[in-house]
Amino acid sequence: MESGDKREVFIDTNFFMIPFQFNVDILEEFKRILPNYKLVTTDFVINELKGLKNNSKGKVRMAAGLGLRIAQSDDIEIRNIPLEDGESVDDALIRVSNVLATNDANLRKKAKKEGIPVVILRQRKYLAVEGYLA
Repeated sequence: MESGDKREVFIDTNFFMIPFQFNVDILEEFKRILPNYKLVTTDFVINELKGLKNNSKGKVRMAAGLGLRIAQSDDIEIRNIPLEDGESVDDALIRVSNVLATNDANLRKKAKKEGIPVVILRQRKYLAVEGYLA
């Protein structure tokens, strides 16, 4: 693990799209379930959101635009994490996360396999943690 502080939640691209897709205030929900955790994302997640905003249409474009505004807000720390040679975005998130917020089913499985707790959207209305928080 490269991450220094264990009380951090790394947020994946699709998680930033929840507010538009499901009308859930993820920042308030994070405060409710993980009040002492710092919210962090990576520069490559920001780039994915920008790509979705610029290259998509309709609801995906609007969700990515709102997600980008949230990701770039004062509540989220954006960290420059270099991708290792041939490493995917998902693998990089697994490498640096102590807690990971994602709705991506494959990424959730990878995180669980590595023993990383995962924050998910439950019943399309609130956030919940799967796994043990140390």
